[in-house]
Amino acid sequence: MRSNLAALVTLVLALVGSAHEHDYEDQMPFNYVKYPYQAAYYPGDNEVTADSIFSGITTFAKLPWVQCLGKDRDATFDIAFIGAPFDTGTSYRPGARFGPAGIRAGSRRLTLYGGYNVPLEVNPFQSGLKVVDCGDIPVTPYDNKYALKQIEEGHKQLLHRRTYTSLGNDTLTGQPLTPISLDGKNHPRVVTLGGDHTIVLPLLRSIYSAYGPISVIHFDSHLDTWKPSVFGGAPSEQAAINHGTYFYWAGQEGLIKNGSSIASISFLFQYPSFSFRMSSNTLILVCPLNTARCHSHDTIRASRLRK
Repeated sequence: MRSNLAALVTLVLALVGSAHEHDYEDQMPFNYVKYPYQAAYYPGDNEVTADSIFSGITTFAKLPWVQCLGKDRDATFDIAFIGAPFDTGTSYRPGARFGPAGIRAGSRRLTLYGGYNVPLEVNPFQSGLKVVDCGDIPVTPYDNKYALKQIEEGHKQLLHRRTYTSLGNDTLTGQPLTPISLDGKNHPRVVTLGGDHTIVLPLLRSIYSAYGPISVIHFDSHLDTWKPSVFGGAPSEQAAINHGTYFYWAGQEGLIKNGSSIASISFLFQYPSFSFRMSSNTLILVCPLNTARCHSHDTIRASRLRK
């Protein structure tokens, strides 16, 4: 019995010894992030670290906060997160103005060292691109027309800024990448946190200024292509623009291309068929999530989508 106990103690000591020999310098502690941006020094070793995931100011994924529309309006970046706290275009439940704050709070678990994407085989936070959180666009809750213009102009200011890094080469071919913008320049990528769906219209207007009409991939419960006279009754010019009609207006203004897709989750039809051509030159594909195919007909049969 004593020999077995002695052998067990010897084994434990050997394991402990081997553990101490392991190179801990290569391991990343789980309670903080090693990352070269402004933060407090970790006590004792003069090593720059970020806050714990439960502390510090709440930016998206604890990214550096840059006042892109304020004192840092000359700052450059490659990818920017910006909030659009707008919810006065909704017909049912308000509260989406708190969406940007809620998304940022939920992103606390996204850490700069733990953002590796397995299918894409990349950690965007460590890709050499400069990623920042620009805060929120100032949006008035009292005047929808003015608020939508604020969102458009705020987004446009970021979109037309110089990038921090050059465009680089295609990862597959190795050939230099060519900008697809109208001016031939490389523009930053802007990720907007909403906000009710009405904000899509001013964002498309901003994007149009750099790229012209684009194709949209839209995941939603509803189609959001209603004519204003049908959805809301359009009692005024501004009431005609809301969270159910913005794609109608995007089609009328030529902001989106044929080939845009909507993945509709729970849309309810009123008639056996549904006319879906938004304008004379804009037709959207509908991809119901219970099927593996999209429907591109002018008239979409409800029986295909109702399940």
